[in-house]
Amino acid sequence: RPPRSTLFPYTTLFRSELINEQNNQGLPDFEGYSPTEMQYILYDTFGENSPIEFLSLTVSEYQKIPILNQVKYLLKLVEKHSELKLTTKGFLPTKIVADIYNQKFIEDEMIESGISKLYKETDSKSINLTRILLELSGLVKKRNNKLSLTKKGKSVIKDNYTLLMNIFITFGTKFNWAYYDGYGQNSIGQLGFGYPLILLNKYGREKRLDKFYADKYFKAFPKLIESIEPSQFQTKAVKAVRCFSIRTFDRFLNYFGLINIDKEKEWDADKYISKTKIFDKLIKVRPHTFGYTSYRK
Repeated sequence: RPPRSTLFPYTTLFRSELINEQNNQGLPDFEGYSPTEMQYILYDTFGENSPIEFLSLTVSEYQKIPILNQVKYLLKLVEKHSELKLTTKGFLPTKIVADIYNQKFIEDEMIESGISKLYKETDSKSINLTRILLELSGLVKKRNNKLSLTKKGKSVIKDNYTLLMNIFITFGTKFNWAYYDGYGQNSIGQLGFGYPLILLNKYGREKRLDKFYADKYFKAFPKLIESIEPSQFQTKAVKAVRCFSIRTFDRFLNYFGLINIDKEKEWDADKYISKTKIFDKLIKVRPHTFGYTSYRK
C-alpha cells in the first residue's frame, strides 16, 4: 500500500476534477445552465464566456428603443447648450423636461391619464432616470450645477451600439433598482438582470403571465424572497413576485423596447409579457455548453 503522502496529490486532483465537473453540469433550476455559466451571466453578462450576446442593429431598429432615443435627445440638448444649467436642487429645468416629454419617447401613464401633471423632472420617472443614467455612465459631468458632455459622451453620441450597451449595462449594474419603489433595499430583479433575457429568449414568443417569469427567477435565486418584508395584505412570496415584475418589466425591459406588456387598466389586473421583434434582433442566447469555453468566434 503506498504511503499517504503519495496518494494525497491524486486525491486532491480527483476532487478538483469532480468539483469542476459539478460546476459545469447543467441544472434544471438554472434552465439547464451550469453554475459556471451562471457566474458569467451574473457578473459578466455580455462577456465572451457568457451565453448572452449583445448584437448590432440597423438605424431604423435603434429608433424603436425608447430609452436609447430619450438618452440621445438629452445628450444632444446638453451638446447644444455646451453647459446645461440645472435647478438649485440639481434637476433638469422645467422647459427641458417639457421638451423631452413632448417627444413622446416614453409616456407616463399617470400623466397621460390626467391623474398627475408634469412640472418638474421627478414628475416623470423615465426623464429622471435618463439624467441619472447619463451621469452614472460617465457620458456627462456635473460641475457648478451644470451638465456638459464628457469626452466619452462626445465619442458615443453617434455610435448607437456603444451608447445602447453602455446605458444597458449601467442600468443593470450601477443604477439602484429600488430607487423608485417601496419594496425595500434588496437586489430583486437587479441580481442576475441578464437571466430574464434567457427566459424571454426561450419562452417569450407566447404571452405569459409575469408570474411565470418571476417563479423561474426565484427558482434560480430563492434566497432573494427572504430579502423582502411581508405586508399586511401580501406574503413575502406574493410581494416578491410583484417587486420583480415592476422592476424587470415595467421599468427596465419595457423602456428598452424588448417586451410587450398586455394588461387591463385595473391596478391588480393580470399582466402578460411577450418579447418584441427587437429582442431577437438585439439579444442572442446560446444553449448550455459543458465545460469552459468561449461563446464568441
